[in-house]
Amino acid sequence: MKIRRAVPAEAEECWNIRNQAIRHGCKNSYDDAVIAAWTPPGMPESFRNVIAANPFFVIDGPDNRPVATGFLDLASGSVEAVFTLPQYTGQGLGGQIIEAIKKEARERGFKQLTLSSTPNACTFYQKHGFRLVRESMYPSALARAELRCMEMSITLRE
Repeated sequence: MKIRRAVPAEAEECWNIRNQAIRHGCKNSYDDAVIAAWTPPGMPESFRNVIAANPFFVIDGPDNRPVATGFLDLASGSVEAVFTLPQYTGQGLGGQIIEAIKKEARERGFKQLTLSSTPNACTFYQKHGFRLVRESMYPSALARAELRCMEMSITLRE
């Protein structure tokens, strides 16, 4: 499986990966109604713009279609949308995405990265060097709820 940059034409596939990962991975962290609202089938057009404007990585599966995603938000210096299809979880794909984002960030001169993790993914990010800064409540317009989040950061080394 290879890692590469996504193109805007793949936005719907990436949105689907996001939705499936949230529905599977967050079921013990958030109520069903919140997850349903947070993962609508209709993709906001702004998501396509995110892919065009940022280094947005995907890993292709055996059928050469994306199975894992993640990107570096250039405006905020944050790690975003690290998601893996449930059937590919545990194969190291999320870690590969994180490493690609870190490499990209270093090349662009970032000294630190931040992220907001769901409670279920906090230990994953800790394994990749992120440290917990604080727990917070994130007001999600899409989910129509405040989501419990773990604010995390990492200092990048040369």
